[in-house]
Amino acid sequence: MTDPVPPHDSPSLYINRELSWIRFNHHVLEEAQDERHPLLERVKFLSIFANNLDEFFMIRVSGLQRQAAKGVLRAPPDGMTPSEQILAIEKALIPELDLSFECWSSEILPRLAAAGIFIHEYNELDDEQKRVLRTFFVEEVFPVLTPLAFDSAHPFPFISNLSLNLAITIRDPRGKELFARIKVPTGLFPRLIRIPDTHSSGRRDDKQVHLVYLEDLVAAHLDLLFPGLEVIGASPFRITRDADLDIEVDEASDLLTTVEEIMEQRARGTPVRIEVDCSMQESTCHMLEKKLGTSSHMLYRIGHPVGMADLMELLSLDRPDLKDPPFQPSVPPELAEEKDIFSAIKRKDILLFHPYDSFAPVINFIRQAAHDPGVLAIKITLYRVGSNSPIVKALMEARENGKAVAALIELKARFDEENNIGWARALERSGVHVVYGVVGLKVHAKLCMVVRREKDGIRRYMHLGTGNYNATTSRIYTDFGMFTCDREIGDDVANLFNFLTGYARFDQYRKLSVAPVTLRSAILSRIDREIESHKKHGGGHLIFKMNALVDEECVTALYRASQAGVKVDLQVRGICCLRPGIPGASENITVSAIVGRFLEHARIYYFRNNGEDEVLLGSADLMPRNLDRRVEVLFPVMDPSIKKALLSVVLDAELRDNQQLRLMKGDGTYERKHPAPGEESVDSQSWFLDHMGIWYHVGP
Repeated sequence: MTDPVPPHDSPSLYINRELSWIRFNHHVLEEAQDERHPLLERVKFLSIFANNLDEFFMIRVSGLQRQAAKGVLRAPPDGMTPSEQILAIEKALIPELDLSFECWSSEILPRLAAAGIFIHEYNELDDEQKRVLRTFFVEEVFPVLTPLAFDSAHPFPFISNLSLNLAITIRDPRGKELFARIKVPTGLFPRLIRIPDTHSSGRRDDKQVHLVYLEDLVAAHLDLLFPGLEVIGASPFRITRDADLDIEVDEASDLLTTVEEIMEQRARGTPVRIEVDCSMQESTCHMLEKKLGTSSHMLYRIGHPVGMADLMELLSLDRPDLKDPPFQPSVPPELAEEKDIFSAIKRKDILLFHPYDSFAPVINFIRQAAHDPGVLAIKITLYRVGSNSPIVKALMEARENGKAVAALIELKARFDEENNIGWARALERSGVHVVYGVVGLKVHAKLCMVVRREKDGIRRYMHLGTGNYNATTSRIYTDFGMFTCDREIGDDVANLFNFLTGYARFDQYRKLSVAPVTLRSAILSRIDREIESHKKHGGGHLIFKMNALVDEECVTALYRASQAGVKVDLQVRGICCLRPGIPGASENITVSAIVGRFLEHARIYYFRNNGEDEVLLGSADLMPRNLDRRVEVLFPVMDPSIKKALLSVVLDAELRDNQQLRLMKGDGTYERKHPAPGEESVDSQSWFLDHMGIWYHVGP
């Protein structure tokens, strides 16, 4: 007798989103452990693993701790209360942290040394190296250090978010133990200090690099900071604070000023994690917990170094032999810089697949618009544009040339607020009409529209994408961008911009699916259509590629599709709350994830539709925030050749990947896919690199 099928709202059918995220981050750690990657690329993945954890604590864990403190018992679909999730997170993370330290200390550090990159303990250095470093410390570092005592006359000092510190125990001449704290000035100096070459020959071996941690350098010279006192111990530690601070837009008369104030508050948020070096004494740990008002489960003992995100500094070393080989993205011939991009778009829709296709045509699209006499206006949404943005500079050029330019800059893009504020002010100074966002919503859609006067009247040219208008991330994120001048899409984009910049409201769009208005219903109705089509004709098939699957209503709809016999292939890079392969519920669903050299960031939604294939691309994942609390856009792929390329080339390669792909099991864990005996080896990202410029026409 088979077990009864659980109802769709049963917690047994859902994976906790926080634990699912930890499994995603484990995939990143696996890449650091993978010897197939060049050595410095492994360091990069280890740094990304640590940086991801920082953000996880600042946003997700902090939110759970606030809920637990308020006694919130409301649970997500998996049924875990906030307190239960906090304990489960701690249990899941401890082995992850042990693995990351083991990877660094036992695998990567020895290989770095073998490659001529030495990271020394200070006491390992010879006398000449110590002399040179002491001179550097006295002349450069010592003047900026401020030791802060804390006792009855000195309050416990404020410790800013993610700052690196030394907790110091000292003994005065009377034998009394005292405590002090020194902030390690990582913002002023590199975390890894290069030791000058001390060979008498004066000849430098460029392949030999000797480094020491800044905190070790400071700790080795505490005699200069505490003369006449005995230094008993010094241990690095770091505090992570709650950075998920809400912006009450409804009450803010000036959103830009409000965001600036929120950024200042972020550095002073409630502590949510203490990371201490494994050498720290228990008494010092307890003292930190007491002074910071944290509980013992918030303290994590870390192998040296504390704060591995800073290891990304090693990527600046000039060692191409230890990095991924560089590549030159292709540029479609019709989009070459000297060609008229508007004529090319007028002939047909054009799809770019970054980073294999260059981002240069997107920049050129706006640059040509800035200088084209026929162009009247440019409108664009900007979420994360990066520093030194060529997109923003092109918009300024357009304004200087008399074009009407409107830019919606989402000031609430988390951790990019400061950068976006700077660009907002620069654009305003150049005369661009800047809109900071929409009350109650975060604008995450990726849209650019150019309005051009032509012989036969006004024509709109659009670029719609899955990723940000960011030239830097376009080389490390996989994303799609489509150029089109379709009239109905143009009408939709124009209406959407009128909503974003004014008071217009639209309940329907002709071709675009727009959150929070129509996108949820667009996905759900198409899933229902696939179910009905399969019942009548068979062959039902859904393929969804996204970054996260969390929304309960969408998960339930996919369970219904599976139960109806529809084949469902989900490729979810990060969080996935759906359990595949559950008898009677999801045995027709597969869930996979690709983590590799590039961050898989594109969203594709495919519906077989009884042979009338429908493909949607866009900015939205299937999460409540994307569907209900953001402005997101999915756009249809109408050109048959583009649609065919997406299905028979892109999705085919990524679903058949057996090098970087992991398959999820029903318990939420993953297993790496490997080629079966006699099966062709497929690494989808490497395949696309090998077929840049022709991927559109061929398949693996």
